[in-house]
Amino acid sequence: MKALLKTYDSYALSVSATTRSPRPGEEHGREYFFISREEFEGMIAEDKLLEHARYVDNYYGTPKEYVMNNLNAGIDVLLEIEVQGAIQIKKKFPEAVLVFVTPPSAEELKKRLVSRGTETLEVINQRMARAIEESAWMKEYDYLLINDTLDECVKQLHETIQSQHFRVSQCGELISGIQEALKFL
Repeated sequence: MKALLKTYDSYALSVSATTRSPRPGEEHGREYFFISREEFEGMIAEDKLLEHARYVDNYYGTPKEYVMNNLNAGIDVLLEIEVQGAIQIKKKFPEAVLVFVTPPSAEELKKRLVSRGTETLEVINQRMARAIEESAWMKEYDYLLINDTLDECVKQLHETIQSQHFRVSQCGELISGIQEALKFL
C-alpha cells in the first residue's frame, strides 16, 4: 500500500483503528489509531466502524467517517484489512472490489515476518496459522495478486483498481451521454 500511494496520487488509504500496541516507529493516526479495547467496543456500539474483526487477540476496524467523506469526494479509498472485514465490506457495499494480495509462498511470508524484527516467534506462528485460515477465503475475492516483485504488484493493483471505473455498472452517466449523442447521427 505504501508503494502504491507513493507512486500514484489518486488514492486515499483508510487508517484503521486497533487495540494492539504500536510497533517501533509507528505513530497514532498514521499507521493506525491505537486505542483501548473499551474505546474500540464503544465505536462498535455507536456504529462508527464500517467493519471490524479480531485478529491475533486484538481488534482491528475501519472508521466510517473518513472513508465515506473520501468516497463522496470521488476518491478511491483503499482498505488494508483482513478477510473477516473484507467480507463485511462486500456485504455492505457489493460494488466494493476485493483484492487478495499474497506473497508467492508460505516460506516467503514467514521470511518477511521474521525480517521485520517486530514480533515474537509465537506471534509469527499465530500469523502463519491465520494466513492458512485466510487462504480459504481467496475465492470470495474479486482478484488475486501475487506480491512477488513489489513494483509489478503495485502496477497490477493500480491497473485493477482503475479498470473498475470502466465497468458498465459504473458508467451510467457516460452511457446515457453516448446514447444521447448517437441520436443525433
